[in-house]
Amino acid sequence: MKTPTDEQLLADVVRNRPDSFELLVRRHNAELFRFVLRFTNNTVAAEDVVQEAFLQAYLSAASFDASRRFKPWLFTIAANKARDWLRSRMRRSEVPLDAEIGSAGGAQTFLDLMSSDEESPEIELDHDDQRRAVRRVIAEMPPLLREVLVLAYYHRFPYREIAEILDIPVGTVKSRLHAAVGHFGRAYRSESERLKENER
Repeated sequence: MKTPTDEQLLADVVRNRPDSFELLVRRHNAELFRFVLRFTNNTVAAEDVVQEAFLQAYLSAASFDASRRFKPWLFTIAANKARDWLRSRMRRSEVPLDAEIGSAGGAQTFLDLMSSDEESPEIELDHDDQRRAVRRVIAEMPPLLREVLVLAYYHRFPYREIAEILDIPVGTVKSRLHAAVGHFGRAYRSESERLKENER
């Protein structure tokens, strides 16, 4: 028997089959939680946001546009709720979105740093320290930059779907991602230098 798509399951929910929604929750709960946790850096808040996002999706099932995909729609709901949480808890100024990617000639990219399969020749940290440093840098990024970085690199959404989730033009996604990678690179280098200094 063919596995039903997310969209078919949501249509079943509208036809008064709530067990179909349980399947949707099981399919997406873990990934959605990881997304919101990286966004909020708060486990309790992430659990609350995920529950609220699923509840809103369930209550709004009848208004879902069948020409869209369910997963970006669900992530849109979660991103909006995570932003609401951040606004209520973290009133801080945004960094301008004009950061540049590090200078050419061997500069690392975010993907290089996230790769767990290769040793980084420029960063002399062990893997645990490196992962902790990456998490710290991402947690301290301005929310506008953090959200696009998390969607693009952790969850591998294409530009078009990131634009849909964040309700911004594709061009803005690209410019924010460019800025986010530059911001991350500078902050990560600073963090790794601080760690190396502490080891001396």
